[in-house]
Amino acid sequence: MNNINIKCNANQFFLIGGPCVIENEQITYEVAEHLKNITTKHHIPFIFKASFKKENRTQLSSFTGPGIEKGLKILENIKKELGISITTDVHNIYDVKNIKDIIDIIQIPAFLCRQTDILIEAAESGKIINVKKGPFLSGSSCEFIIDKLKKSGNDNIIITERGNCFGYQDLIVDMRNIPIIKKYNTSVVLDVTHSNQKPNQTTGKSGGTPEFIETLACAGIAAGADGIFLETHPNPNEALSDGSNMLPLKDVEKLLIKLNKIKNAIS
Repeated sequence: MNNINIKCNANQFFLIGGPCVIENEQITYEVAEHLKNITTKHHIPFIFKASFKKENRTQLSSFTGPGIEKGLKILENIKKELGISITTDVHNIYDVKNIKDIIDIIQIPAFLCRQTDILIEAAESGKIINVKKGPFLSGSSCEFIIDKLKKSGNDNIIITERGNCFGYQDLIVDMRNIPIIKKYNTSVVLDVTHSNQKPNQTTGKSGGTPEFIETLACAGIAAGADGIFLETHPNPNEALSDGSNMLPLKDVEKLLIKLNKIKNAIS
């Protein structure tokens, strides 16, 4: 499904959404099917996201996912059965080589956003590349990430804003980064869930403020974001990864309706 339209569309935004990590096939499929149904209903282009492995966990005992072989099989089945586009994150050049025949958009995690070898390998895959902006970077610093990808032969690029470090245990979103990054002629997405994280907690697990997901999403669309990145789960309190900053699955449709109204009002 390489015909995904990620370019700026004055009349519509797109959604990248799903659970943080593949917990099992049943929950992953349930989330994908629900999101497909409501995005189809409201005419919102949709890319399903779930991780086969999370490598940036604080504690050794943290749940990381089923791994690449089992995880990719689940994603491939969902892609075929539901007829939707898929994205997942990579952590090294070998991940890129293994996923590029199945995944439609390759996601580069925030803490790897400046890793040159991964960016080059991803660019040379010919896939759309979504780079999560590190919380240590300004919007203008993304120029050099974009430059690496373009000089490696790929201009199908998304940059995802997900906040900047504010002290040790908070993130703040600077909405100015959306127009700043867009001036480099690339699509910009706002991650409205990781932007609400409270990292580096003494418990060894990130906290979160999901009550502000709607606030950030509305502000992001109003500021000109081309897409929204959203992690969701049927029961965030029971999610095995990042549940503290997820939106309950039952609340996604209401949010998308509101975002559509804002998009239509500013178009």
